[in-house]
Amino acid sequence: MAIDELDARLIELLAREPRIGVLEASRRLGVARGTAQARLDKLRAGGVIRGFGPEVDPAALGFPVTAFATLEIRQGRGAEVRRHLRGVPEVLELHTITGQGDMLCRLVARSTADLQRVIDRVLGFPGIVRSDTAIVMENPVPLRVIPLVRHAAGLPGPSA
Repeated sequence: MAIDELDARLIELLAREPRIGVLEASRRLGVARGTAQARLDKLRAGGVIRGFGPEVDPAALGFPVTAFATLEIRQGRGAEVRRHLRGVPEVLELHTITGQGDMLCRLVARSTADLQRVIDRVLGFPGIVRSDTAIVMENPVPLRVIPLVRHAAGLPGPSA
């Protein structure tokens, strides 16, 4: 979906202040309330904006250890493995991938010792052949989308 400068500015504003109302957003953006609402509706309908939920920090919940596990799965067992992994609360994300493995999981744990428990639970399913796990040491570029939004709208670099 193509976006323009107004879409990008609306997304940036919502990212900074997710609880802002449409009326206040329209005032700050210098457009009519109907325009802001129509743009928001378009961005939601197009799947660009997926939700307005709180951004939760796993470390603040007591899960400061993050790891990525590459999983190799048995042929034909992908659907079962996905169901199994959906049942493990410490699995935050799951992607099917190309390359050495078949799936990539982002995991969290309370400690490195607890990470072993999480990995054991992940691997405790016959559809998973093996795994390779890397523990995250630092996250210097946390998940971000605003630079991509600005790029998609044809705007220069990240905003201040």
